[in-house]
Amino acid sequence: MTAEELEAGLAAELAADGESVTEALDKWSVRTPMRVFIHYGEHGLDLSYAEAKRATDTIAGNLARAGIRRGDRVAVHCRSAYAAALWMFGIWKAGAVYCPLDADAIGDLLVEQLEATQPLLVVTERALVHTLETVRPHLNRLPRLTVHDAVGPRPPHGYPEIAYANFLARAVPPAVTIDPGDIGMIVHTAGVTGRPKAALLAHRWLASYTLLLRRLTTPEDVLHVDLPLHSVQGAFAGLARAAWAGAGVSLWDRFHPVDFWRRVASAGATGAVLTETMVGWLAGAPERRGERNNPLSTVLMQPLPPTHHAFARRFGIDTVVAGYGQVETGLPIAAVLVGLDPSEVTPAPLRRGLTPAAVAKVCARLGVPVIDGARIVRKGCLGAPLPFARVAILDEHDRPVPRGMVGHLAVRPHLPGLLVQEYVDDPLSIAEATRNLWFHTGDAAVLDEEDGLLHFVDRVVDRIRIRGENVSAYHIEDLVNQHPDIAVGAVFGVPADRDDEDEVVLYAEPEPGRALDPDELRAWCAQSLPAYMRPEHVRIVARMPRTPNGRVEKYRLRRHFLGLADRPGPAVRGVAVPAAAPMPAARPALAPALSPVRSALPPSLPPGTRR
Repeated sequence: MTAEELEAGLAAELAADGESVTEALDKWSVRTPMRVFIHYGEHGLDLSYAEAKRATDTIAGNLARAGIRRGDRVAVHCRSAYAAALWMFGIWKAGAVYCPLDADAIGDLLVEQLEATQPLLVVTERALVHTLETVRPHLNRLPRLTVHDAVGPRPPHGYPEIAYANFLARAVPPAVTIDPGDIGMIVHTAGVTGRPKAALLAHRWLASYTLLLRRLTTPEDVLHVDLPLHSVQGAFAGLARAAWAGAGVSLWDRFHPVDFWRRVASAGATGAVLTETMVGWLAGAPERRGERNNPLSTVLMQPLPPTHHAFARRFGIDTVVAGYGQVETGLPIAAVLVGLDPSEVTPAPLRRGLTPAAVAKVCARLGVPVIDGARIVRKGCLGAPLPFARVAILDEHDRPVPRGMVGHLAVRPHLPGLLVQEYVDDPLSIAEATRNLWFHTGDAAVLDEEDGLLHFVDRVVDRIRIRGENVSAYHIEDLVNQHPDIAVGAVFGVPADRDDEDEVVLYAEPEPGRALDPDELRAWCAQSLPAYMRPEHVRIVARMPRTPNGRVEKYRLRRHFLGLADRPGPAVRGVAVPAAAPMPAARPALAPALSPVRSALPPSLPPGTRR
């Protein structure tokens, strides 16, 4: 097969059911108009495919009336998954760029996300208006604001506002044709190779990221989605995948380990996305009689935990999809794990969707290995490359390493638009990542000599595992180092007692002549950092170990913290911490955000319900 024939075949595969998810949504609104697309569990609301089309058409039409044009950026800053879902599709129908913001971001982190995306409009909610107002003085350009649950009191703010009522009256979407190469979204990376980056992703990226998952999904399926919609797993592996397949979605604002199985059973959910942390929480619950008597049959686990097979056996999961995924690359590597006894699988009265034989047929066509889950006992199994990209393990000179040797995982796409197109205002980083025609993922991996599968080893650089996600130590350091009394701060992770999580450790060296108190530093972090970034351990030292060129030797700090032997000489020079006056915040205007507030009121009516 020639390169041209390969590219043509891959492009046809992606276009088979439309490379734009909004095209698929509209298709199902005609084929199955009354089928429930979204069941919003938080308030018991059901939205059919026909209603979802009308609502998202109305959002798109009113965005056009508000002056939003093709390629303009619209940010969604909501904890309400229901509101975020409708706006995501509506933004795409307007030809605009979907820019999800982390609803838990505060202070400088939120400033960075807003400055990177430069949205013309931010869709938010009452409980988050105060958070946006605290960062307003630090923005170079103010976006317009609209508040989707605008009924009721909300904090005052200084943003120009568009009344949400303007988005409720019926409107016709603009005549926009989406090209696969158009930028569809700006998603923020975890920043494990440095500062988090704003990644520009094309619509074709979304089509390829979801392809395997939607090929394993049928209109009979219902996907349980409780991950936030600023994440690729919640918004794309869950919600967008369902719209492409004509399936239903049981949508929730947050994961709840105690209530998870009740939610699954009540919605008849057949599929879900589980992070490693979520698997740990669910597996840690006491065993109950009849646990296998649930409809959940297919689960995407990223990353794949070593307990995956025990989890599948305990809860009767027929199919576990493993894979390698990140914002920049989508899902270029995958495997499907099966192998349960007949007594362990989803009970026949509850089974919907593909049979195991049909799953195997899909996998054979896409070149995805189907493996007995009991064989995969080591952590980090990724699978084999999907047909859209070439994958290699490279040395420091970008030469392939022998099988069994650890190297840098790199990806080279066969079609344009499959990888990140650029990082906002960071041309040097994208140039470094794509050197020698390879995209360097920042992960170390190995091609196993025995099973022939790719396995994740570790990050090439520091990373901290929190809530099943990679968090950048560099980014936490950058925020901490804004404290006026810190000369240098060093952050790293150490294994926590729970699951496969890490705890954040901060070593801080004070400015000469300044005093630092650990408790007051913790209080400052609580004001300035999101909860998941706050250090659980704080150490104040007079001098940190450094290399000859002045770089902090973190590995020695880690050994010092863990009480391990070090080379001759102290790893750090300690310091007595005198009582100190309360420390001012580095940026007083960035006041702490309000505690998360969940409205007791249901969300506003879907756009398009007013005539």
